[in-house]
Amino acid sequence: MPRLALYTLVVCVLAVVAAVVSFAQGSLLGVVWVLLAGLSSNMTWYYVKREKLRKAAGADVTG
Repeated sequence: MPRLALYTLVVCVLAVVAAVVSFAQGSLLGVVWVLLAGLSSNMTWYYVKREKLRKAAGADVTG
């Protein structure tokens, strides 16, 4: 897994935890954390897919 994908995954998990804590405390700021979690989740998938495609293209060239 690419390093950027790991970083965005960590941000996603932390944002989910922050959202749960915010909502548990009755704060609507959790909505912002949910949006950040969604964004970082999409970034994680993007970096993972990009790495897979890069490896597949490299295998086609060398194979």
